[in-house]
Amino acid sequence: MALRSKLLLAFLLLGSAPAFAQKELELQCRYITHIEQGFLSQHVTYAKRDQALQDRVVDQYVKQLDPTKVYLLKSDVDEIKKLMAKIFDKIEKKDCAPLKEAQAILAKRITERTDFAKKFLGKDYKFDPKTEFVFDPSKKAQPLNTAEAEEFLKKYIHFQVSNYLATDMKLDEAKTNVLKSWDRALKRVTETKEEDLFSTYLEAFAHGMDPHSDFMPRDNNEDFKISMSLSLQGIGATLSSTDGFTVVEDLVPGGPAARSGLIQTQDKIIAVGQDKGPMENVIEMDLRDVVKKIRGKKGTKVHLTILRKKGDGKDRQDITLVRDQIKLEDQAASLAVIEKDVNGVKKKIGVLNFPSFYSDARRGGRSSAADVKKLVTEARAKKLDGLMMDLSTNGGGSLDDAVKIAGLFFGKGNVVKQSSRDDSRGEITLADTDSAVDWPGPLVILTSRVSASASEIVAGTLKDYKRAVIVGSDHTFGKGTVQSVIEIPPSSGELGALKVTVGMFYTAGGNSTQHRGVSADVVIPGAFDSDEVGEKSLDYSLPPSTIPAFLTSDAYVRSGPDAWQEIKPDVLKTLADKSRQRVEKNDEFKKIVEELNKAKENGKIIRLSEVMKDKGKKDKEKEKARATRYNKEERDKEYLKRPDIQEAVAVLLDLIQLEGSGKVAQQNK
Repeated sequence: MALRSKLLLAFLLLGSAPAFAQKELELQCRYITHIEQGFLSQHVTYAKRDQALQDRVVDQYVKQLDPTKVYLLKSDVDEIKKLMAKIFDKIEKKDCAPLKEAQAILAKRITERTDFAKKFLGKDYKFDPKTEFVFDPSKKAQPLNTAEAEEFLKKYIHFQVSNYLATDMKLDEAKTNVLKSWDRALKRVTETKEEDLFSTYLEAFAHGMDPHSDFMPRDNNEDFKISMSLSLQGIGATLSSTDGFTVVEDLVPGGPAARSGLIQTQDKIIAVGQDKGPMENVIEMDLRDVVKKIRGKKGTKVHLTILRKKGDGKDRQDITLVRDQIKLEDQAASLAVIEKDVNGVKKKIGVLNFPSFYSDARRGGRSSAADVKKLVTEARAKKLDGLMMDLSTNGGGSLDDAVKIAGLFFGKGNVVKQSSRDDSRGEITLADTDSAVDWPGPLVILTSRVSASASEIVAGTLKDYKRAVIVGSDHTFGKGTVQSVIEIPPSSGELGALKVTVGMFYTAGGNSTQHRGVSADVVIPGAFDSDEVGEKSLDYSLPPSTIPAFLTSDAYVRSGPDAWQEIKPDVLKTLADKSRQRVEKNDEFKKIVEELNKAKENGKIIRLSEVMKDKGKKDKEKEKARATRYNKEERDKEYLKRPDIQEAVAVLLDLIQLEGSGKVAQQNK
């Protein structure tokens, strides 16, 4: 985000908010209108608060209050919408009472639902495994009355019980855990802070403009910065909240928790203490608050009391860990080299696992572009015969890194254009200015329906230049918008941050990936191949558009050591035909297709007998994943066994043969 934009937002916020000078900032009603103006000053489409936007904001606010349609009646929704009529004007007058009143309605209904759950799960309760119901909120209406709500609630409670029974838990214990979950829901809603109410409203305001604009409260903003920098200070543990306990789900290899040998996965953290401070009970505490207590500066101590299952009982231990800088290497790009025999000839293939476009803006910070460049240079130095880049789980990230990474595979040339809210200014062109081709050899890119944003820029641009073969789902996610993040106040983010959509992007062929995504040249089945996975299924998604192509002739290098070959249409057809034959015979792909067809046939109907069976299977798979977590060699083996990875490599081997890449490989030497 440009300095002018940061200064503008600083003026909007600071100009009439002298309390920002206080030591610890809290989100208050009087700041909300200024933050809304911050969004509107930057958004690609919206510049003012009008009735249409207000209606969308109210719609999103109701959805955030009761996303599952388990609590509120239709009359409650009507009442909340009535309360929030002219909400923009009310908040501008520093009247946030409608938000508090809406919360009170929600609290009343959760109290009623909790009371019903306790009666229903009484001594006469009998679990019904034949229960079937539609849970997807988009496929059902808000209940019209209490009787209708409770009829659905009976089925929903059976569903909650089934999740526990699927873990071989006895019925009485399952009932107890379900009741505790209702008590926790009630506790959360009754203890909601004003600051959280305002955050929820601002999130609804952002989502009313488009699905990717967002308000990130302080904690969410901190998580975002961690994900972009691949670094945090703490103990190196992934935590979850289960039945009121904070549970250790995973340990970061090399982190303080893993190094100590004192803590294990599935340990329950029941108390936390700071250095010489007292221990504080964290049972039933919100996970976000527990995480804040455990994170801390490098070199400081944190004391934990943990419960560990031991036989039929529990073992309680007090441990002390020293916080450290944690490198989240699992999200960093990595290269695996595998050998394949093709007609008696050994071929060396590079598999570039690239799960996110990270970029730490701080001086000396880590970036995905620098990491991928090193790995591609390594692949060329090892004289590999081909490279497969895996973007199948990559949801995007840094636009600047996407431009640099696309440019590693061709000469100097345009990569992407970004539009702005001012049509008279035209689009901003972002190009690779380095004429060197870091990898001129055969290239395959693996995608899926969850490959999005920066992934689509790289895949789409390299497809436009006919530089790579795209293998994967029929198309990618379809997110063709660009967001900027602005901290409030600037550079501190003590009140959180705005993530605002500032433009649309177009790949070099002139295509917006909005809605349509990037189509695969070689289509293979994927677990996410559902019509509900994708940009076009999201509320208030911005419409797609196109512009004239802006391909650069200098990108094509046809002679010398950096020469690369364009992918011809007949080659793509042959590759697709060969892949189809393999996929049809592959049992793992058959299973994926069967699961997709099963889900399509069932629609949104949940059958508890199937839930219990599927959950048991997933728990076993999760346990198997944990068993290989700390052995990098085993993790890499499991990753390379994935059917989509195997098939993408097979397509690459076909490409090597069809293109006669031996000549290119010889030039590399």
